[in-house]
Amino acid sequence: MYRGVVLDLDGTVYRGGSAIEGAPAAIERLRDRGLNVLFFSNNPTKTRVDYVERLAGMGVEATVEEVLSAGTVTTEYLREHHADDRTYLVGAPGLREQLRAADLPLTDDTDAAEVLVTSWTETFDYRQLTDAYRAGKDGATFLGTDPDRLVPASGDRMVPGSGAITNAVAGVLEREPDRVLGKPSAEAVAMAREALGVPLEECLVVGDRLNTDLALGEAAGMTKVLVRTGVATDVDVERSAVTPDHVLDSLAEVDRVLDVGGS
Repeated sequence: MYRGVVLDLDGTVYRGGSAIEGAPAAIERLRDRGLNVLFFSNNPTKTRVDYVERLAGMGVEATVEEVLSAGTVTTEYLREHHADDRTYLVGAPGLREQLRAADLPLTDDTDAAEVLVTSWTETFDYRQLTDAYRAGKDGATFLGTDPDRLVPASGDRMVPGSGAITNAVAGVLEREPDRVLGKPSAEAVAMAREALGVPLEECLVVGDRLNTDLALGEAAGMTKVLVRTGVATDVDVERSAVTPDHVLDSLAEVDRVLDVGGS
């Protein structure tokens, strides 16, 4: 019997600004079956409150405690390991807001940076790449918020994500990040376990990405459910080192998995 579910958001619950057909009703059914629900996005640019409000606009009820993101994981990692270190951020205003709300010391002085955090921002350009190089060149701790190189946008479009910017910075620094947070990192697994409050081995993870959503589930011993409404294709499944336990056309079909699992 399943006791909880981790749901990816973009590409699983919604795509762009619209809910995926049948997803809100499927989430209600998950709750009706008694599962604890956790929404977990690798998009670091929005606060937990932002996600609650966005879901509400699509007819999905959620509390702040039921939402995690790569921004949440990054913020908590900095609070635990670098609370007093000056952080230089390449990222969106929404992520900066989260770090400031946690009273983390931010700096715009590349020479003063003790931590370099790279993430998605639509303003990323040559100047920011140069500044990131200057912030990280003398050995500052180098963190990426999440590994997503491409993310789904409205329609069938894909656009570069945080991973693309982190990789660009890593290229000029000629070193890999010290940590890449968000799904499927060990930090993300730990936060999901705490948020759900039940053993992850008794939970589902539902998402559209093999290397993040399902890799998180594999690391935690969860039942792994891939949906075809986002990034991964059937060809990707054949080539992936992570094997889904179930592949569904969309979240609307999740009852098939619950019925098999006896929940």
